[in-house]
Amino acid sequence: MKKHSARVAPLSACNSPVLTLTKVEGEDRTRESVVGNTDAQSAAGASGAESGSNRRRLHCCIRVTTVQVQKALWGVAMVMCVCSSWAGSTQLAKLTFKQFDAPFTLTWFATTWNCLFFPLYYIGHLCKSPERQTPKQRFRECCRFFGDDGLTPKVFFTKVAPFGLLWILTNYLYLQALRKINTTDVSALFCCNKAFVFLLSWIVLRDRFMGVRIVAAILAIAGIVMMTYADGFHSHSVIGITLVVASASMSALYKVLFKMVLGSAKFGEAALFLSIVGSANFVFISFVPIILYFTRVEYIGSPGDIPWAYLCGVAGLLFAFNVLVNFGIAITYPTFISLGIVLSVPVNAMVDLYTCEIHFNTVRLIAVFIICLGFLMLLLPEDWDQCIIQLSTRLRKRDDPAESGGEAGATTGLNWRGRARTSMSTFAH
Repeated sequence: MKKHSARVAPLSACNSPVLTLTKVEGEDRTRESVVGNTDAQSAAGASGAESGSNRRRLHCCIRVTTVQVQKALWGVAMVMCVCSSWAGSTQLAKLTFKQFDAPFTLTWFATTWNCLFFPLYYIGHLCKSPERQTPKQRFRECCRFFGDDGLTPKVFFTKVAPFGLLWILTNYLYLQALRKINTTDVSALFCCNKAFVFLLSWIVLRDRFMGVRIVAAILAIAGIVMMTYADGFHSHSVIGITLVVASASMSALYKVLFKMVLGSAKFGEAALFLSIVGSANFVFISFVPIILYFTRVEYIGSPGDIPWAYLCGVAGLLFAFNVLVNFGIAITYPTFISLGIVLSVPVNAMVDLYTCEIHFNTVRLIAVFIICLGFLMLLLPEDWDQCIIQLSTRLRKRDDPAESGGEAGATTGLNWRGRARTSMSTFAH
């Protein structure tokens, strides 16, 4: 399910426009220092430097815009991929339980696929990095994320194992909720985890207080209550809603504790961490599905009756979802990834409506809308209010000179030309 998002160190794709601008500014200074021996040479050099500078600035602006457009296009593709993988895994898990009612076994099986994170990252490292390292060298370098001593047994049991348990609890509670209520309610209620992250970050990490996010958290809580009311507070639906809210809480606790204990991770460090979680799940948790099988809690007649296609489909879609969520910021903005998650709610609703597994009454629609609105409000940047104020100020300034210029031109043309010269001389300085 949803885990921490790795924050990469400065990327060439992101910093290339900035480096290009720095280089252009240096070239401009060099040319300006060379020009100026005679009056004729200084005039010609100034005009040439100005035209060359304008061309380079235009080229840099076009390059920056191209990078932004490219990231936006990748973002659209990312929204579709995140939405399809998240909604697809949810719907396929719901179908799997009709033939294989074993949520913990499915959780264990899907988590084991996390072992593939670091091998896939290393393949990408070999393809793109100019300095290729052996797997052992790369492993040791990424292990510095855990401290100077690397991945010691003490570090594993104090800094890795707790997050592995939170990962399993998040997935297991989510799958258990799918057995009780429909996929639309589950996917919508799980979006509340972003509100829980804000509340925990505000309390534990002392993050900046934002009124709009408090409102979003209140909307999320109101949506949970309305979702419970939509089904008439039946025990079956109340248990399902409680399970998915607990899953969202575990996900939020995972993210906040990861930031508090380990900080932020680069791509290689995040891939290694997730692979260790998957390996530890396979080594230390494998006995639990066996116990559940022999105690007939999660029992199936024979191995031939296990729907391996469904199991692999759910595990593969969840693995793809985690890859996109944790490493998608290399090619696009994080907001697009979050939009893909919230758009999975209407996708699941359309599937549930087509399969006639849900009754959309007014209360349920309002609850889903409120939760999604709160999720979108949490995507606003910290300085969103300042951005709106600056935008309104720029729009006013753009209108004011036109009006003042028109009035001045109507009264006297000499004043208007003098004001123009003043502004141009100020710009030249």
